[in-house]
Amino acid sequence: MRCRLLFALFILLAALGAVAHADTAQVGFRKTATAEGVEVGIWFPASGTPVRQRLGLYSHQVVPNAAPLPGAHPLIVISHGTGGSFSGHVDTAVALAKAGFVVAALTHPGDNWQDNSRATRIEDRPKALSQLITYILNEAPERGVIDPQRIGAFGFSAGGFTVLAAAGGRPDFARLIPHCQAHPAYFDCQMIASHPRPTTAVPAPAMPADTRIKALVVVAPALGFTFAEGLKDLRLPVQLWRADADEILPAPDYADAVRQALPQPPEFHAVLSAGHFDFLAPCVDVNLAPHICKSRAGFDRAAFHDAFNAEVVRFFSQSLR
Repeated sequence: MRCRLLFALFILLAALGAVAHADTAQVGFRKTATAEGVEVGIWFPASGTPVRQRLGLYSHQVVPNAAPLPGAHPLIVISHGTGGSFSGHVDTAVALAKAGFVVAALTHPGDNWQDNSRATRIEDRPKALSQLITYILNEAPERGVIDPQRIGAFGFSAGGFTVLAAAGGRPDFARLIPHCQAHPAYFDCQMIASHPRPTTAVPAPAMPADTRIKALVVVAPALGFTFAEGLKDLRLPVQLWRADADEILPAPDYADAVRQALPQPPEFHAVLSAGHFDFLAPCVDVNLAPHICKSRAGFDRAAFHDAFNAEVVRFFSQSLR
């Protein structure tokens, strides 16, 4: 009889726990700006009833006016690609927040969909990402629920370069000259040609590694070839993604070059038939921006993102335990 009662109590507690989890496994969201005017989106674990909200080309289900759940949550910072914005990886941010992470994404100053005046000043991006981490830890209202010892970074395209450089990678920009002589039609070389730097411009010195970053997800990284000798001291866990039909950063000069340069083998994923922009969240309407929203015939971006987001969540959960 006592055993049956204990078993019944166990089932009841499990059921209550499941109900509580279902109630709290939601996502809050806040859009803000730093004192310097940098646009930031923040997603965090919350409780309440979510509603569908539009976010530029995308949408997400979030709890309006929510407060973050208490605890010591790991932090993930997101760096978007050239011409993008903080919202480009919204579904990945929501998946991470539902799994217990606080996620912060910035819109890079001078390299976004509204202003590309500094798009070729890619060496400025790692500093902006580190400043985002400092803002979240020291000023953001969510700072009290973050574990500062568990910080990861996610970067796509130019953002992939950004997180590698912020974590201690050392790019060699002298490699751009022979690269563009050999591949003048490549996207990066076309962009450099259309945004020439002043002849008096001196590249900023490499910033010190931001040792607060403990794990990286690097997605279709730009300028991967510039790291050929510059990743030997980077020994963080890295998950690396390549689109096998990447029309913007084709193999082998980008993701493959990073894979070869890393001193420890990364967790590597090659996505068959994926184009460069398939790593962006599915758009609410592909006709809004067909160039980045429309996938190749036969490629299901929404289905891919279900698997992609699960892998990103798993990797950060394991790496930031």
